[in-house]
Amino acid sequence: MKIEIERNLGEQPLAFILRDRGLKAQSLVVASTEGITHKMVARAAKGRRLTPNVQGKILRALNLATGGTHTLRDLFTY
Repeated sequence: MKIEIERNLGEQPLAFILRDRGLKAQSLVVASTEGITHKMVARAAKGRRLTPNVQGKILRALNLATGGTHTLRDLFTY
């Protein structure tokens, strides 16, 4: 029995945070010290399921870019 995992989860709260703060993927790529890519940020915002490792990289980059203290629950609904 094969279980299908939903991979497209719809726009995530990360997208709203970026828009509200006037940030783009470039802002997170520049802020990151862990080598994230524009594609990683775009996939995260669009709701593509990411590994916990990539989620953490996105979270840390956002917190560096904004000076915030966001958590994974603030960014992702899954």
